[in-house]
Amino acid sequence: MDTSPGAPSADGSPADGVPTAFVAALEHAPAAMYCLAGAGLAPVWANARGRALGTDRSALPRVAGRPVIELAEQVLRSGRTETVTGLLGADGGPAATLVVQPLSVAGEPGVLLVLEARGPDDGASGGDLVEQAQSALLPPFLPLLPDIRLSGSYDRATSVAAAGGDWYDAVPLGGGRLALVIGDAVGAGMPAAGAMSRLRGAMRSSALRDPWPAAVVTALDEFAAQMDDVEGASVFFGVLEGSTGRLTYAAAGHPAPLLVDRDGRTTFLPLVPRPPLGSVPGTRTEVSQTVLERGATLVLFSDGAVAAGGSPPTQGLSHLGEVARSVVAGTDPREDIGSAELAAAIAALLPAPASRPDDVAVLVAHRLAVAPATLGVDLPAVPASLPAIRRRLGAWLDHLGMGEQDRVGVMVAVGEAAANAAEHAYSGSEPGPMHVSAAVDPDGVLTVTVRDEGTWRPPDRDPGSRGRGLLIMRQLVDGVVLQGERGTTVTLRLRLRRSPDAEAQHPPAGGSAAVVVDRSGSRPVVRVTGELDLTSAEQLRIRLLEASHGGTGRVELDLVGVTLFSSAAVRVVLAMARIARDEGWQLVVHAPEGGVTRHVLEISGLAGLVDIR
Repeated sequence: MDTSPGAPSADGSPADGVPTAFVAALEHAPAAMYCLAGAGLAPVWANARGRALGTDRSALPRVAGRPVIELAEQVLRSGRTETVTGLLGADGGPAATLVVQPLSVAGEPGVLLVLEARGPDDGASGGDLVEQAQSALLPPFLPLLPDIRLSGSYDRATSVAAAGGDWYDAVPLGGGRLALVIGDAVGAGMPAAGAMSRLRGAMRSSALRDPWPAAVVTALDEFAAQMDDVEGASVFFGVLEGSTGRLTYAAAGHPAPLLVDRDGRTTFLPLVPRPPLGSVPGTRTEVSQTVLERGATLVLFSDGAVAAGGSPPTQGLSHLGEVARSVVAGTDPREDIGSAELAAAIAALLPAPASRPDDVAVLVAHRLAVAPATLGVDLPAVPASLPAIRRRLGAWLDHLGMGEQDRVGVMVAVGEAAANAAEHAYSGSEPGPMHVSAAVDPDGVLTVTVRDEGTWRPPDRDPGSRGRGLLIMRQLVDGVVLQGERGTTVTLRLRLRRSPDAEAQHPPAGGSAAVVVDRSGSRPVVRVTGELDLTSAEQLRIRLLEASHGGTGRVELDLVGVTLFSSAAVRVVLAMARIARDEGWQLVVHAPEGGVTRHVLEISGLAGLVDIR
């Protein structure tokens, strides 16, 4: 076979040395793909998407302001795969992600380029835009308290002209308390979604200062009186204590929630009515109280849940009660209604989408019939014990109602900690005990501890050994603490949450900053250029953890080329600084004096945690 690379043909057939099966599999891939080979890195093959963008070496695009060919040459020199995120093109196009991987083409050095970008036709319009905006403004996650299971659902009205103002929220208040809120902003479309967002923000601010229902509703009343687009909105606000089931609540222009007791009886909570927000300033807010017995279910709903083609409200309320009773009665009592589909199941049995005149928002809170127990497992620290730990922990986690992604993350993180104890704790001696315990505090924070009584040794700096285990754990849970007196104790913490029933909205792939790791010096340097937004901040988090082997090795962060330093990026740097502190070193951050990035670092209180240069 001829090993000299040739130019790609117009029909995408490969040059000599590029396998035909490789081409057939990737020809119609949605990403643009190129194979470059030879000392000059000439294009020898491109798939259909790549040929549409251009195959001449000089025509290869830029990503995050850097020429693709420059990145390819860098990978060819280093021999390591690089991933870059940023805007496509010289003038700023759609967000894109570029992966550059070294490979050999018929004995010649080369690289594979995979370029993914969001085109202008990837968006939506009309009612889809309203629904996407509304869904994005609703809480992406609902908190989980040990005694309370929440689920939420939002369905847009049939007519775009009627959609956009219904919302719900659940706010942890500390001390095992949870604020449950549902409301309806006046208007429709994007203006109503914007009014809902402002009202929700004002509610959270008020609730965190003083969660007494009368204080929150009064504050929202005053807020609405000053905002024309919020005036006339309705809201229900309640504070639920998970351990006792006591609910204190008040409302303004909103219907009372439905209570389904453990035996299936339904009642609407007694409520002192008052006008909608801002419509009659100074109106007194009355607070009511009730108790959710164990096994009871509370259903908060917006007006759309009882509006059905002009039928009387009493008929809609009666239908809602029947629907809620049938859904709750249809659940398996052994599961204790821990399913997140409860709100969606209720909403699905309300007026059909073809006749829905208004948005429908439903928030359901179920108080568990039995308080959750703690978990304790004591086994020998040997590999044969690991399957039993996985089975016991998995069964215990299933009853918490957490999201599947978090549940799997906890299982993997605990598995890493337990495997480390089984393999290293009693090296050179008879196996000793391994203790695994798990509990959830009143505010829904899960703590899992893996402890052995072996001989402590400091974490290996080899990324393939214990450092890699720490890297995995720190990417899967909120916090990892390693202690080494009289053995090793690994403590993992995660705040319980789960997605509402509505499909979670994810940020677009890619980002507007380039994040690369420079390993040419004595220690790795994570270098960022461009706008460090929400998406690229996540890339920064991953790169920092990878470069530092999970925080066990020193790394530096170069922000000299950053043009936008978002709050998401601040959180990432703060989290990495805390990990470094726990591991006994300080994160070095390079930021130009007098620049915006340095200013943000200083006013965010990071100057004492990181070494800014």
